[in-house]
Amino acid sequence: MADDEAQRAEAAEKKVAELEQETDQLRQAMRTRPVIDQARGMLMALTPCTPATAWEVLVEVSQHTNTKLRDIAAELVATAYEKPLPRHIREALLEAMARHEDSQG
Repeated sequence: MADDEAQRAEAAEKKVAELEQETDQLRQAMRTRPVIDQARGMLMALTPCTPATAWEVLVEVSQHTNTKLRDIAAELVATAYEKPLPRHIREALLEAMARHEDSQG
């Protein structure tokens, strides 16, 4: 009986830890979503492309540069304030946009 209660308590503690981690991840997503949406809008206005393509381009750049997507988005949005886009991000962005342009046309 004591073993059964200990197992239940351990399972409950594990579940609480999992839920806390998920909550932290959701909070982070809520904080970073606006800048990601701004970056998508910039790509859509500049290229022009669909929202889905803008998202795919950002994901590709993130993967090819091994940089978090939210950081890619922040760097792109910062260019509106005359901050230059880091070279490795700029190159990956141009390559991703070219790949998507080739596949659409």
